[in-house]
Amino acid sequence: MGMLTYSQRLDAGVAQTALLVSGLADADLSVPVPATPDWTLNQLLRHLGYAHRWIEQLVRERIPTADRSLNKAHSVSEYAGETATQLGPWLTEGADLLAAAMREVSPDAPIAVMFPDEPGPQFWARRMAHETWVHRFDVFEALGLPFEVDPVVAADGLWEWMNVGLRVIFLRRPEFAELLGAGTLAFEATDADAKWLVDLTGDKPVAREGEGSGAVTVRGPAADLVLTLYRRRGPDGLDVSGDEALLKEFLGRARF
Repeated sequence: MGMLTYSQRLDAGVAQTALLVSGLADADLSVPVPATPDWTLNQLLRHLGYAHRWIEQLVRERIPTADRSLNKAHSVSEYAGETATQLGPWLTEGADLLAAAMREVSPDAPIAVMFPDEPGPQFWARRMAHETWVHRFDVFEALGLPFEVDPVVAADGLWEWMNVGLRVIFLRRPEFAELLGAGTLAFEATDADAKWLVDLTGDKPVAREGEGSGAVTVRGPAADLVLTLYRRRGPDGLDVSGDEALLKEFLGRARF
C-alpha cells in the first residue's frame, strides 16, 4: 500500500542519503538543528546513521522483533568534533548496507516486527525512506540549503503518516485523545494524487484516503504537508480553509 513499492522505498532511502551527504561539504557539524534543538548536526547525523544500522542488523540477523536494546540512534549526546569527511562515507555505507540486507529477504518475512499486523521489512523499508528524507530536510534547514523532494516520495510519506504516524501518536500521546470528538481535517496534495480525511469523531482517530472535505481543509505540496504534520514547519504558506483553530490544536498535539 502507498505510492511506492518495496524496492522503490529502498532506492529512495539510498538516494536520499546520497543527497544528504552531498550537502555536507565543508559544513560545520557543530551547528544546532532547528527541528531537534537538543542536538547538533553532528548528533543528528549519528542518529540517522545508527537508525540505518539498527534496522540492517535486525534484518541481516533475522531477529524476530524490533529489539530496541540494539538501537544506538538515541544515544548520541557524546558525539562532537566530527567532520563531514568522516561522517559522509559512514552514512553512505549504512544506507547501502541497509538496502542490501532488505533486498535479501521477502518484504513479508516475519522479522524485525514493530507492529504484529505488519511484517518488519515492509514497515522498515517505508519508515527508513521517509525518516531519511525528513532528516535531510532537517540537515538542509540547519545549513541554509534549498530543499526539494520528489512529490511521489513525499506522497508516500503522507500515506505513512496517515496509516502509521497517526496510530503511533494516539498510542503514545495521551493528550491527543482529548481531541476526539473535535471534528474532521482534510489534507490534499496539490502536486500528487494524495487526499486524506482525518476523522476525530469516534473513539480513536481514523484516516481515510480519498474522502471529502473536513471542518478544516489544508492544501499544498505533498512535502509541505508532511513537514507540517511532522512539525518541521507551520501551516503558513499552505492553503487553509475552515476551522483554523482545530488545525492549530491538532498540530500542537500530534507529536510523532
